[in-house]
Amino acid sequence: MAVVHAALVTPMSGPLAGYGQAGATAVALWAQKFTAPDQVFLEVVDAHPDAPAAVRRAEGLHPDLLFGPYGSRPTVEVARATRRLVWNHGGAQVPARDNVVSVLAPADTYFAGVVDMIRQDFSDVRTIGVMRGPTGFARGVAAGAVARAQRHGLDVRQAVLPAPPPTADALLVAGRFDEELAAVRTADRARWRVFGLVAAGVQEVLAELGHAREGLVGPAQWLPEAAPEPDEGPSVRCFVAAYRAWSGSEPPYPAAQAFATGLVALRCLRASGTADDAALRAAARHLRCTTLFGSFRVDASGAQIGHQVLTVQWQGGRRVVVWPPDRANASPR
Repeated sequence: MAVVHAALVTPMSGPLAGYGQAGATAVALWAQKFTAPDQVFLEVVDAHPDAPAAVRRAEGLHPDLLFGPYGSRPTVEVARATRRLVWNHGGAQVPARDNVVSVLAPADTYFAGVVDMIRQDFSDVRTIGVMRGPTGFARGVAAGAVARAQRHGLDVRQAVLPAPPPTADALLVAGRFDEELAAVRTADRARWRVFGLVAAGVQEVLAELGHAREGLVGPAQWLPEAAPEPDEGPSVRCFVAAYRAWSGSEPPYPAAQAFATGLVALRCLRASGTADDAALRAAARHLRCTTLFGSFRVDASGAQIGHQVLTVQWQGGRRVVVWPPDRANASPR
């Protein structure tokens, strides 16, 4: 039995603590329940408030596998502060680096499915308004939406929050969750055939809106009911049951991302036969597999190109998958 030492640097306190703790729970579950015949020892280092200092502490533990944090900014800070290979499960807007392997889909693909859905199912939409906040993540999401819409020949009108929304047939909003909620509260929803925002894919964020969630569309990195059949690791049913028993709650998307990253990283470690970061990176570039989180395939830079973001819509008080068609369980309204 091989002994593997792993370190997770993620926010366990501060504004991202809830998401960081969910990921830490999932990685601990992976390490203790789903790694046989290897034995994994996991240590967690709080990335808040100083992610670079946290990763230096993690380096001192000499881990075989180094898992990055939840959040794009902390992930970028960690990757810049270390030469070690960072397994990225929580940063969607991370510039290409030779020491990062990403499991989640990048931010510029978040609204790709929404735009494709509009093109196919809302043929009367000719113009799309794209509003963004000031963060790098928001800029990445918005830039991807603009490029996708222009590829489909749609007219794009842009604005920066908190400016008034542009006149258009459909509106997509990417910002901090509080900025997006403010846009929903103040918007005349009847103006647009489609109203999309990143927060629409995150159930707990929109809970306070109640019935006002109806019809909103947005991206979701993962939903258990739309999970594929894996060829690496446990089924989604097994994972959900284990997470529920371990934590007493349902797994949110950061938990699925983090758990899948553990599966992928350990498979690469087994394939390479060494914890050398260059060998691990090469193994990741050649790996093609599917976990309960979705498809894994990275390009030469380590960016994720296999995993596809789902597009969900709030219908009847719940999120349903409306795109892509082969994974949808409802039609868009």
